[in-house]
Amino acid sequence: MSTTESTSRPSTGANGTPRIAILGTGKMGSAIAGRLADGGFKVILWNRTRERAEALGIGTVAHTPAAAVGDADVVISSLTGPEAVRSTYLGPDGAVSAGAGKLFIEMSTAGPDMLPSLAADVVAAGGRLVDAPIIGAPPAMQAGQAAILVGGDDIDVDAALPVLSALSTVRHVGPLGSGARLKLVANSMLADVVLAAAELQVAGERAGLQPDDVFWVLSRMAPMLAARRNGIVENRHEPTLFALRDLRKDLDLAIALFGRSDVEAPLTLEARHLVAAAATKYGDEDITAVARPYR
Repeated sequence: MSTTESTSRPSTGANGTPRIAILGTGKMGSAIAGRLADGGFKVILWNRTRERAEALGIGTVAHTPAAAVGDADVVISSLTGPEAVRSTYLGPDGAVSAGAGKLFIEMSTAGPDMLPSLAADVVAAGGRLVDAPIIGAPPAMQAGQAAILVGGDDIDVDAALPVLSALSTVRHVGPLGSGARLKLVANSMLADVVLAAAELQVAGERAGLQPDDVFWVLSRMAPMLAARRNGIVENRHEPTLFALRDLRKDLDLAIALFGRSDVEAPLTLEARHLVAAAATKYGDEDITAVARPYR
């Protein structure tokens, strides 16, 4: 296993450049597709709502996951959760049915539990699977400034690197499922930090401090907050970089993972409670909407 980071770009000449199927063209899938198309890769898109894929205006759009995979060398999936992944891979005209000889890169935040059975189905079909969730919002992916956590066998990860390193910084973190587990740690940290920032921003203002001064200090302590100033300071939670309902889903996955490991995580348990409460009203807004109850 290698834990070195890679930012190298593969050759993007006309000959030998892999064809990439992208299953799911939500915010992150669209950013992935745009990044790869800009890098000279041929992309084949599939989305449950076909019009959303067509609206990107890049590559070609397939009618089914199987059709997209059949025309590709490498398959990237970026979907909303474990049920969407299973449906896309294993449902009627699913990706696995055309998976012989294909390398699948599962980039959704769907948790590690589904990966062993998914890998078994992919291997039975003659394919290979790595998990490669992303740290960073879609704009960071589009700019090549995200981080990709890869889990899988060395040989499969090496095969995936020419595509993944064209997207962003890559770190191989262990066998299959390691990327998914580490992503849950990352998103738990994100929840803890954003909640603390929301609480302390309002507390500082109510203590008589200027909002910009409070946020300046908070973002010095946690630079990742800079991209979310509008939500934390101004209570404006659109555009949505990361929906609150998706963070709630990720925290549910994380708490389940930690619980099986007999790990006490009281801060993250409280974060899940607060995020879930806010998501009942503001689930489609950015995660900074956790500040609304404080205000």
